[in-house]
Amino acid sequence: MGRARKKRQSQRTVWVVAGLAAAIVLCIAVVGILAAVRAVQQRIAPSPAERPGVLAIASSPEKEPLFRDLVDQFNRAAYRTSDGQRMRIEASFLEMEALLDAAVQGEVDAISPDSSVWLADLEARWQEATGSDVPLAGRSFRYAVSPVVIASWEDVARGLGWPGPVGWDDLLAKAQKDPNFKWSHPSATTASGLLATLAEFYAAAGKTRGLTPEDVRAQATLDAVAALERTVRYYGEGEVAVIQRALEEGPGFLDAFVVQEQMVIRYNQERKGGPRLVAIYPREGTLWEDHPMVLLEHPGLTAAQRETFEQWRQFLLSAEAQRLVLKNGYRPADLTIPLESPIHPDYGADPAQPQTTLQIPGREVIAVVRDAWWYTKRHTNVYLVVDTSGSMQGEKLENAQAALRTFIGQIHSDQERVGMVLFSSTVYNIVDLQELGQNRQVLLGKVDGLTASGNTALLDAVRAAYVRLQRLNDRERINAIVAMTDGKENNSRVRLRDLVREIREGNQKGVPVVIFCIAYGEDADYDVLEALAEASGGQ
Repeated sequence: MGRARKKRQSQRTVWVVAGLAAAIVLCIAVVGILAAVRAVQQRIAPSPAERPGVLAIASSPEKEPLFRDLVDQFNRAAYRTSDGQRMRIEASFLEMEALLDAAVQGEVDAISPDSSVWLADLEARWQEATGSDVPLAGRSFRYAVSPVVIASWEDVARGLGWPGPVGWDDLLAKAQKDPNFKWSHPSATTASGLLATLAEFYAAAGKTRGLTPEDVRAQATLDAVAALERTVRYYGEGEVAVIQRALEEGPGFLDAFVVQEQMVIRYNQERKGGPRLVAIYPREGTLWEDHPMVLLEHPGLTAAQRETFEQWRQFLLSAEAQRLVLKNGYRPADLTIPLESPIHPDYGADPAQPQTTLQIPGREVIAVVRDAWWYTKRHTNVYLVVDTSGSMQGEKLENAQAALRTFIGQIHSDQERVGMVLFSSTVYNIVDLQELGQNRQVLLGKVDGLTASGNTALLDAVRAAYVRLQRLNDRERINAIVAMTDGKENNSRVRLRDLVREIREGNQKGVPVVIFCIAYGEDADYDVLEALAEASGGQ
């Protein structure tokens, strides 16, 4: 299988079913562990004494194309500190959990997350790790911003009322009226997902600023948000992944999904024919991803690194850099720069929007919203199908165990139903689907006891989980299978083509079951994994 298909398969795993911990959830079931390993390899452990003018910066990954261009231009300029040291930026690109960990552990000197909303989390982690009341975040500034929008195909958007005002209630009405309508927003552990959830609570409370914990907890507010959240088809992770899938699959993927405006522009810049995406700015108001640049006040930070940060600030806010920000689809922080192409209807954006900007609430309110989201969101039935064949021995199995523990531990709600199918040469153990309040410790015990041996009966294991979900016939929850394997199918009784046919027919006649396939290493059978994922709708 070629690199392109492996890349598509990797991206396919970055989508997780609604409620699949709807958080890190293995950073989409086990992929999080692999991403974490890659993140550690990417991180730069600064040595201030040896590299006095070098600034190690971790950025959120969706900015990578822009950020690399900016870093290259800065480094080519060969700026010098006051004592003659060469200034240099070294960039890494980390998902939010890894980025915050790297910041607290002193592995980077500055960070550029996608939103300032994470800075309270940063300080909480820093205080927990060090006991210090001195803030870790030092000087900060913004160099690029982008409003959170509902991205939709143009014909779908027109059906919702676009280019006129469209609100969350219009999305709800469409989803309730049309069972084939598919929309998504990321989980509340991502910036766009959390900001969209805050916007939903603002809309339900009838406010644009001053949201309080009492507003969030009001039953009428919870009921309104729950009604909307229960129409969500999937909770996705990663704006880059959703845009890549939109490019590959077009309208068959989703009808609408939440991203920042820049991602709509990026899609329209990269699309080769096919329909256009447009940005819907909710009429109730929206929030912004503000992409702050933050210096970290670690004890070892040198005067030369502070000079580098200041020069970096001046460079990012220069007219040349701000024009590059605009060219990449972000709105520049320099308000004197006209909002011209690509912030333009040709690329699905409206420079006159949003008409209403919502106020970012305080840390206490955000925490209440996160907790309330677990109450309001659509719940899930999910089977974890785990490969324990001989090829998983050693580090692979240890990583799988760590990923599974993370998955189970990060599901806050005891109402989520999780089961497990263990397989090697045969399916040898099944933990039946139950709410986590009843089987969390049973699942963790099974994870701790995993050993590797035998061949790989992947198809039999997937079928065992699929048949159980179809028999359950639960249409209120989203039903999913997460299949994890590192090898090639070689021991199942069921044939791939028969299982694919069974899944397609079952999803049409019975309850839809979404299959996510997680591959460990290059020896995994990508053709089989992709066939299973696509048979279930490819979500």
